[in-house]
Amino acid sequence: MKMIDVINGPANVSAIIQGCMRMSGLSDEDAAKVIKTSYQCGINFFDHADIYGGQGAAEEKFGRAFALTGIKREDVILQTKCGICPERQEFDWTKEHILKSVDDSLRRLKTDYIDVLLLHRPDLLFDPTEVAQAFDTLEKSGKVKYFGVSNLTYMQLELLKKYVKQPIIFNQVQFSLEQSQLIDQALYMNNKTTDLSINRDGNLLDYCRINDIRVQAWSPLQKGMFGGNFIDDNEFPELNAALDKIAKREGVSKTAVAIAWILRHPAGIQPIIGTMNPDHIKDTCQACDVNLSHHDWYELYLASGKFLP
Repeated sequence: MKMIDVINGPANVSAIIQGCMRMSGLSDEDAAKVIKTSYQCGINFFDHADIYGGQGAAEEKFGRAFALTGIKREDVILQTKCGICPERQEFDWTKEHILKSVDDSLRRLKTDYIDVLLLHRPDLLFDPTEVAQAFDTLEKSGKVKYFGVSNLTYMQLELLKKYVKQPIIFNQVQFSLEQSQLIDQALYMNNKTTDLSINRDGNLLDYCRINDIRVQAWSPLQKGMFGGNFIDDNEFPELNAALDKIAKREGVSKTAVAIAWILRHPAGIQPIIGTMNPDHIKDTCQACDVNLSHHDWYELYLASGKFLP
């Protein structure tokens, strides 16, 4: 497993993050096997959100399962997110909600502190002074070490940074071979003949690189937003053929190659894998051993349906 040091954040963390969104459906023993397999493969970074599994069920499952693994708490990075309130059909970044959400997550995860807290999608009514107060309270109490966001534009980040004194070290957004809009627009800039020239995020990746905000990629194997896995999907014959060619050359799975494509980008993007299958976790972690050349990367990019202008 490739390990990285996050600027202004934790050191020696895995380049691949294990997502726990689907963990609530497992038994405690099977969830413990997922955690232990990930850890044995070199993953020490686990991603949560208070809404995963419904009403914190995924966090609760992880908390019980982690106790069965024998892994020391200080040897892993626990990240969770708050701000989405499906029961109220709104997003909420008020100080009161942030503080309560963290306390609830700590209880469910059975831990005294959260390594990383992300604000989960933008609250259109957020008051940055309230967020700053919440972050100060959480930092001073030792309940949260580091802070970040999920799915924020660069101007929202600028506004937040004006008031929040803690570094914003992560921005979690969707990115994959199939959903590559994070990087597409630069290639087709000023090209009226294709929708790929539409700037959908305000050059967010460049902004994050300039400002030492590491991007985490959610759904790195999804087609669309939640359309299923593009691996072995008949809708993507060229992409799967290109993945298969490199997979055979490298002696790994196509999934590992797709994850390696993300890791190959010099921005140091961290893919978040969501599989709860221990064998798939092992296969996916081989991505760190895949050697993609400059040409390989472009070959996969073009096979995903893009073209060179």
